[in-house]
Amino acid sequence: MAPLTFPEWRNQPLEEILYHCRELLEDTDFPTVKRWRAAGGKVLGHFQVYFPEEIAHAAGMLPFKVRGAPLEPMQADSRFGSYLCSILKTSLELALSKRVTMEMFVTHPICDAARNLAAVWGRNFDYPCQILYLPQNANSGFAATYLRNEYDRLRREIEQIVGREVTDADLRRSLAIYNHNRALLRDLYALKRETPWQVSGYEAYLLLAVGGMIPREEHNELLETALPLLRARPAKKQDKIRVVYEGGFCEQPPLDMLRALSQSTYVVDDDLLIGLRWILEDVPTAGDPLYNLAEAYLEKSSYSPVQHDLRKPKEEMLLQRIHGAQASAAVVTAAKMCEPGLEEQVAYTHTLDAHGIPYFVSEFEENMTSFDHLEIQLETFVESLLFA
Repeated sequence: MAPLTFPEWRNQPLEEILYHCRELLEDTDFPTVKRWRAAGGKVLGHFQVYFPEEIAHAAGMLPFKVRGAPLEPMQADSRFGSYLCSILKTSLELALSKRVTMEMFVTHPICDAARNLAAVWGRNFDYPCQILYLPQNANSGFAATYLRNEYDRLRREIEQIVGREVTDADLRRSLAIYNHNRALLRDLYALKRETPWQVSGYEAYLLLAVGGMIPREEHNELLETALPLLRARPAKKQDKIRVVYEGGFCEQPPLDMLRALSQSTYVVDDDLLIGLRWILEDVPTAGDPLYNLAEAYLEKSSYSPVQHDLRKPKEEMLLQRIHGAQASAAVVTAAKMCEPGLEEQVAYTHTLDAHGIPYFVSEFEENMTSFDHLEIQLETFVESLLFA
């Protein structure tokens, strides 16, 4: 039986569970990874946005979502140019400063900077640093077959690291565990949409985000415990507007920014860490598990600015998210220096204007510490809607 990497929340009341989740997310020493490695486990770090964690999980590795951290990139700064997003630098800093040690790193060509991350990473470490090439043309009839073969290439690389075969039976077991996790996350987001006074957007994020730092079995236990406690919470509905948050697909906003947003509004849906919720339905366990996983990425998935799929125009998908959550406004953000996010922000706001949907626009950086100005602007926006 694998050792527990995150035991602090167990046998605790709801507020303590949420407290320990925040403590873990803010701990830049990443104790869960250290506990996993201390027990002899191997770690595969993967950069944003989506990664098929089931493959690493099936090999007995810990899939660790590399998403930067609120720290200064003292060593990594010299490896990059100036005009790049913060998450690239702080992600490499985690490895250079030995806060996180891994046996493999995988990134994706989601933007020009991320495309070069594997090469920069590989110059500094002797373990495999790979690029996983997700289909550029998701509408091709051969996309699923291509991606299945790319997943198989990844499986063979992982087999070299763990020293054993990763069988289809291993993959099916992992698919079942991740299917359960996806169902629990759907329940969490349904609760947030239907009764947002039971769980704030900030609290839902705490419960979601720790999933990228612990084994999925542990995350399932955490959600199985927290969801009934949230539903039983003696909370009362407040006079807040319902909003959708858009712009958290890659670099993550600071926790205090999300808390400030949740204090003023009901965040009823979002794209925060969308990679952990990318697949929207169960992945079939019968048949070829790699093909099923590839097909789910293409056919049963969400959207983001870094996937180009003509069937999922981003502006229309945002409108669907807003209407599906019965939101009356949108909060459209982008990380500083994030080319995909800033480009999509323009398209989003034009569409929202055309449909008469109010919106609040902002930029963020993961290591921001002052939110006074943002809170004032947000309160003004909310009041303009409440008292219009």
